[in-house]
Amino acid sequence: MTGPDVPLAAGFEQPSREAWLKLVEKVLKGADFEKRLVSRTADGLAVEPLYTRQDTGQDATPAPLPAGRTGARAWDIRQRHAEPDAVLANKAILEDLEGGVTSLLLQIKAPGQTGISYRAKPLSTALKGVFLNACTIALDARENTMDAAGSLIEIWREGSIGENVRRGAFNFDPLGVLAETGTLYHPAGRSCEIAAELANSCRSMPHVSALLADGRPYHEAGASEAQELAAMLATLVAYLRACETAGLRPRFALAKIALGLAADADLFLTIAKLRAARLLVARVADACGAGTAAESMHLTATTSERMMARRDPWVNMLRTTAACAGAAFGGADAITVLPFTWALGQPDAFARRIARNTHLVLQEESALGRVADPAAGSWFVEKLTQDLAQKAWSLFQEIEAKGGMARALETEFIQAQIGKVAEARARSITTGRLELTGVSAFPMLADDGVKAEPHPVPDPVVKGATSVAPLTPRRLAEPFERLRDASDAHLARTGRRPQVFVATLGELSEFNTRATWTTNFLAAGGIEAIVGEGAHNSADAGKAFAESGAPIACLCSSDKIYAELGEATAGVLKAAGARQVLLAGRPREQEAALKAAGVDGFVHAGCDAVQTLTGLHRALNVGE
Repeated sequence: MTGPDVPLAAGFEQPSREAWLKLVEKVLKGADFEKRLVSRTADGLAVEPLYTRQDTGQDATPAPLPAGRTGARAWDIRQRHAEPDAVLANKAILEDLEGGVTSLLLQIKAPGQTGISYRAKPLSTALKGVFLNACTIALDARENTMDAAGSLIEIWREGSIGENVRRGAFNFDPLGVLAETGTLYHPAGRSCEIAAELANSCRSMPHVSALLADGRPYHEAGASEAQELAAMLATLVAYLRACETAGLRPRFALAKIALGLAADADLFLTIAKLRAARLLVARVADACGAGTAAESMHLTATTSERMMARRDPWVNMLRTTAACAGAAFGGADAITVLPFTWALGQPDAFARRIARNTHLVLQEESALGRVADPAAGSWFVEKLTQDLAQKAWSLFQEIEAKGGMARALETEFIQAQIGKVAEARARSITTGRLELTGVSAFPMLADDGVKAEPHPVPDPVVKGATSVAPLTPRRLAEPFERLRDASDAHLARTGRRPQVFVATLGELSEFNTRATWTTNFLAAGGIEAIVGEGAHNSADAGKAFAESGAPIACLCSSDKIYAELGEATAGVLKAAGARQVLLAGRPREQEAALKAAGVDGFVHAGCDAVQTLTGLHRALNVGE
């Protein structure tokens, strides 16, 4: 067809936001637009229900495209290996490479971390049979990075792998180690100097990066997206300064520094975070006269550890799939998908296979990498990218005003800011604003059937020349997992789980919704719900409770039934021996009367689940 283009909406009136808002107001029926339809990220950024071209701005800077993405290969499939036994590690490595993995991340034994020895002999054993001229070897060695890098170079030399074909990432990140462990062997300034010396020594190896500006230690401790980006950026700037002092100009230094970020189950925030990272780094490169050098920087993403759960870990497969997809859409050059049992212990062959197959399905069947920047042009993603970049830049400036990344850690500025966000997120989880599937929502009380060998106990972290308050990793599911662990111990000790009788009143249609919610609420704390069949009077409810053998009862029905039978039934349950009587819901007008009749507390959407379930554990003698 060679005729003129015909606009698809030519016959329709141009819609306006004002007209749309009038239609929305009819649906909301007086409800607050902001509260009902606008959500906010951990950084306070608004997520609107509708975006238009005007939201992105006419002068918005597009995110730089990832330089290494070509064709169907899309991104580097990087698998983490932490097995201390070099022979077993080698077997797993070869199996992964045969199954589609394209690069390796070797976790090296270091203070506070288990893994493969940094010495050349065990490393060589672990890498036996690997085509080192084609496979990238990345290291996670913390303070043992210099030794591990030296061993890897020795292995390359012995294998006659020339400098021009060596592929690796030493990933030396002393400031990240300081944040994660709370200490460094040398003063922070000297550690950065050593890192710069390593970067300078790698100039003859064009495909080997020396340093890593990693945002993941901050993410795992609970940082927001903008905080993670700001920490990564401040770390990058600190290393650029150290490199310049060592005689390595920013244009060359950027080629020796990789970037690291976490990818979590929030697909769009992950996409926007990775795109914002390239914007921010490009701005730094431009400011220090490095031109377009930032475009060739290697961006690695690892699926978040904090989102992983030990209970019902099958759900972790869904989390890591969403995270991998977000990292792919966001333009990561290399992605590491943690095996779904990582929070439980050492992954077996099945867990590793699922991790690598996640990549393969997204790459080869879904073809996620065939477009360099698939989110470009989405008004929502473009606006979120811009907002995140602006917020992160503002936080980065605050860090710089404190004297840079090392000083911000030493004064505990970073720790305090991240702690506030982590606590707010924890409150959102315990009150149900954020739901964790399989943990706080739809928990599986029965055995999930997943077993894993525990991770080895690492060597303790030894206090060095620089010490700060460490950023402690915080998995989101941990408060509920502690309750579940206590329930398991109670089951092992007594032969049955702690139980609560759910005293349903009326017909099924009147109590079913709340009974289902209450059963899930209790299961999140490892408490078994014994659900009644629906009593039509208080006497029958008291009899059913007595026959159940449970020490605590929870009334469950509609507000209408509570008005008719609630007070009488609460009294009967107390007379029948209930240590506590709870009520599902919150009938505010009747609350005082119900309390006077014997109701000890109310469970409802928005209550503090961890606090309530912990109280129930005490009342049920769990842990005694």
